[in-house]
Amino acid sequence: MNAPTFENLDLACAKVGKTIAETPSDDLHKVATDALAVLEEQGLYAIFLYLEKAVSGAKKKGLAKGISQELHKFLKVTPQQAPLLSDNADVFTSLQHMAQDLDRLLLARDLVRQALVYARYHARVPQESEVQT
Repeated sequence: MNAPTFENLDLACAKVGKTIAETPSDDLHKVATDALAVLEEQGLYAIFLYLEKAVSGAKKKGLAKGISQELHKFLKVTPQQAPLLSDNADVFTSLQHMAQDLDRLLLARDLVRQALVYARYHARVPQESEVQT
């Protein structure tokens, strides 16, 4: 009998959160916190719009673009058996298509929220070069 395999989505969120936080920056925690606030108040489409268009300042814009790209890649491969986003290069077209299924939209929102929470935690941990022995 073939037993179904289960994917640990929380671990997947932790991994992408850590990947997002690997970009060394003092502004990462602020950008991730602001993005999380947009997600909570306005939704999944709004967070990508915010990260792509609304962040001001060159340094923060670069961070926001990196976060957006990581989250987009993450949703294109998660869950492994039925990814939430299509392979479409345009994140907004993919989001509109996914939004037709409320369950998928809510799962994607929860995964992005968890990934951003982990990114914030990782951003607060001092880098190895900053840790004094």
